[in-house]
Amino acid sequence: MEDRAPPELAADPLIETAPRFSLLWLIPLIAAVVAGWLAWQTLSARGPLITITFSSAEGIVAGQTRVKHKAVDLGEVRSVRLTPGMKRVVVEVRMRREAAPLLTDHARFWVVRPRFTAGSFSGLETLVSGSYIEVDPGAPGGTARRAFTGLEAPPAVRSDEPGRTFRLHADRLGALGVGSPVLFRDATVGEVIGYELGGPGRGTLIRIFVRAPYADFIHQGSYFWNDSGFSLNMSGGGVRFEMQSIQAVLSGAIAFDTPEEARANPLAPNDADFTLYPDHEAASTARYADSIPILVHFHGSVRGLAVGAPVEIYGIQIGEVTDVKLQYDFERKQLDVPVRMIVQPGRISAPNAPPPTLERAIESLKALTAQGLRAQLRTGNYLTGQLYVAFDFFPDAKPASVTVEDGTIVVPSEPSDLENIARLASTLEKKLAGLPVDDIVNNLDATLRGLNKIANGPELAATLKEASATLAHVQKMTQSADESLARLPAISAELQTSLERANHLLAGLEASYGSASPVPRDLERVLAEMDEAARAIRSLADLLDQHPEALIRGRSGPVQER
Repeated sequence: MEDRAPPELAADPLIETAPRFSLLWLIPLIAAVVAGWLAWQTLSARGPLITITFSSAEGIVAGQTRVKHKAVDLGEVRSVRLTPGMKRVVVEVRMRREAAPLLTDHARFWVVRPRFTAGSFSGLETLVSGSYIEVDPGAPGGTARRAFTGLEAPPAVRSDEPGRTFRLHADRLGALGVGSPVLFRDATVGEVIGYELGGPGRGTLIRIFVRAPYADFIHQGSYFWNDSGFSLNMSGGGVRFEMQSIQAVLSGAIAFDTPEEARANPLAPNDADFTLYPDHEAASTARYADSIPILVHFHGSVRGLAVGAPVEIYGIQIGEVTDVKLQYDFERKQLDVPVRMIVQPGRISAPNAPPPTLERAIESLKALTAQGLRAQLRTGNYLTGQLYVAFDFFPDAKPASVTVEDGTIVVPSEPSDLENIARLASTLEKKLAGLPVDDIVNNLDATLRGLNKIANGPELAATLKEASATLAHVQKMTQSADESLARLPAISAELQTSLERANHLLAGLEASYGSASPVPRDLERVLAEMDEAARAIRSLADLLDQHPEALIRGRSGPVQER
């Protein structure tokens, strides 16, 4: 057996040392850095956690609904839960760090969702993007807060919108509501931001906001009126219908103006108080500050006269009626209607006149009353029967004087035209009642019977027959006269021809016998008589041609010869 050589011993293994750094280690390191950076970013951007209480969570979804200001994202809703009493909803919102300075007691929150009101539409963009919570930070300088009560409706005015607010006092709210526009010359310059209803016997307070620069148009002395869409006025000036914009019709509107005499007054300050008048006419009337109270006693019907009716002179309004009531005078045992009114001297131009006072008014009214000035009720609109008070001059009026009752000037009155007509009708009725109507009717009946007897009697028939015969005879005479008249021109022409021949004959005789012979003279006299006859025939023809009735009645006057 062959001897095999022993195997060679294996060489010592070579041990290689691993490198100290591997590229794979960069992956977890980078992930840790990114996670740390993201965590830092999140923690650095994370703001305070706040709570907002709403009456309903409609449109709010945890993890989706955002909190925004001017379309900038400031936070996110984390959770939505009910209050312990289950009457309201608490919304927890994680705000961003940059929103922390805005979270003060001046901030306001509300849910922006589609809203449809009578005058406007808002939040339509949320139909696509979904509802969100809007925040209005309010004026700077508030106290930090983390719990808020949300608004149920968007505020009418944002805190950063320039302008001023005003307070209007009215008897009733009418069609006005939050969001109703404030108009200046039919342009929207503001809106109603709220109102407070007073208790019984108290008025309504309406708050409005007017944007800049239109707020500077409101001075001390400006006036406001309710301009709610349309108005129908059936006064003495006729039927007048006015209509504003569709928005004003649906939601009501307030308009204002500043009269020329108030434009030099200072600007109205913020939250200044004004009166809201029911219409423009009432507002325009109220700008006349000076007024003189006048009382007139009427002793007839005042149906159709109402408070606010105009007081006019020469067709120009100088005041209005303020009170109408019935009064019984125990001393005289009579009823009358005292009508109180105010006259505004500012409506009457009086250059260089001193300021109006009660004493000067009494003096002027006494002088005018002596000239016949009286107050009279007149119909302003026959369709509605509305009355107004007119001051006019009646020269034939009974003498009267001006007196003063409790600081009010009493002016005498004159019965209205309708009262005069009614009085005349009553007088006529009394006179007719005193007439012997029965005797008149009996006599008239007897007269008619007599006339009937005559008309149907034989005497009238005989008379008519004789008149018919006479008329026929007259017609024959007229026909004969017409024939004679037709022959008169021919006779006249024949006479004229005969005269011409006689003239030739006379000329021949004078040549034969001489001028001293009596034959030519006799012939000349005959010719003159023939000429007179011809003229008489022509005159008769002319007379009968112009007056054929002369054949029956004869000539009534002298006929001029032609």
